[in-house]
Amino acid sequence: MGLYEELKNRGMIAQVTDEDAVRNLLNNEKATFYIGFDPTADSLHVGHFIQLKVMAHMQRAGHRPIAVFGGGTARVGDPSGKDSMRKMLSREEIESNIGHFKQQMSRFINTSDGKAIFVNNGDWLNDLNYIDFLREVGPHFTVNRMLAAECYKIRMETGLTFLEFNYMIMQSYDFFRLFSDYGCKLELGGDDQWSNIIGGVELVRRKAGAEVYGLTFKLLLTHEGKKMGKTEKGALWLDPEKTSPYDFYQYFRNVDDADVINCMKMLTFMDLDEIANYEKLEGADLNRAKERLAYEVTALIHGEEEAKKCEEAAKSVFGGGGASENMPSTAVPDDLFVDGKVSVIDMLTVSGLAPSKGEARRLIQQGGIVVGGEKVDSIDKSVDRSLLESPDGVIVKKGKKTYHKFTV
Repeated sequence: MGLYEELKNRGMIAQVTDEDAVRNLLNNEKATFYIGFDPTADSLHVGHFIQLKVMAHMQRAGHRPIAVFGGGTARVGDPSGKDSMRKMLSREEIESNIGHFKQQMSRFINTSDGKAIFVNNGDWLNDLNYIDFLREVGPHFTVNRMLAAECYKIRMETGLTFLEFNYMIMQSYDFFRLFSDYGCKLELGGDDQWSNIIGGVELVRRKAGAEVYGLTFKLLLTHEGKKMGKTEKGALWLDPEKTSPYDFYQYFRNVDDADVINCMKMLTFMDLDEIANYEKLEGADLNRAKERLAYEVTALIHGEEEAKKCEEAAKSVFGGGGASENMPSTAVPDDLFVDGKVSVIDMLTVSGLAPSKGEARRLIQQGGIVVGGEKVDSIDKSVDRSLLESPDGVIVKKGKKTYHKFTV
């Protein structure tokens, strides 16, 4: 099976500018390709992992990846899929975020001996002369066509700024520079980048008279069409300081039955024949598929050792074993104790199990909180400090699948 067919059978490919040419490029040639990453946060999240996995697939097949960090484009902000303008970041924030991105990517992409290239588009965008840039690039874009692009539709309804309107031109210019400097022939990205990618393909054709290509892969969505990777605490980050390996593991251990096979195909390197065997499972047997999925993805992001710890912790709590040293835990601050007791509401909020005291009350009133094996039936419930001081602490269960250990 060729690489193109492998990606297609995994359900990853969404759109392609020239399928026959791209299939030949991926299956029979060794091409330089790129994916852009705007450093708008200090960590990559699970949505980025689709892109990293495609880069790894491509590199394993002998292609050369270029990871483009948006030191220039992040100062403008991509309007794609956004209903409001992105937060403006300083150069210092952007550079710091790029450092975090590089560190995380090095787990998946081999940069030794020129096998991959990391570049910052700020190197050519930040110091451009505005008039020269307009004269060099502007004639190749029509406003009518740009306004019809999918990436601007939502922002057109809420107010598209002229700043954001420049984003497509800047990303397109990236492709031209990478083609000129590195012979890059293919741009990859999430399907929300289709309009921007087409802009780059057209710019290279118009300015250099060369044929280059674009391919988008599907976003990580639930079977209901909603983006995956959102939790009560926010995005599912790859940084273990922002999303613990256990929480990361539990997210995939608890995915909907209808999503587990798709996640296996898109997020792991498991053989498709093996995945097909899991696809035959039904009902409670699907838990085996979820456990395998959670282990595989966690091992890729955090390493085999962490994945094994998360697996052990999950089996401990689900199997009735109680506390585990690998379970997420919170040490309750002294200032929350009143007369040697701490309220369950404060425990839920300080740990992040509930984002607010109002939400904590709602969870208790709906019967969704169990403390030390007993359901909490009052919003006034408190826990003695002595219980938190015990070797195993106090285990709090939220809903059916979320466990958390409290100590002092």
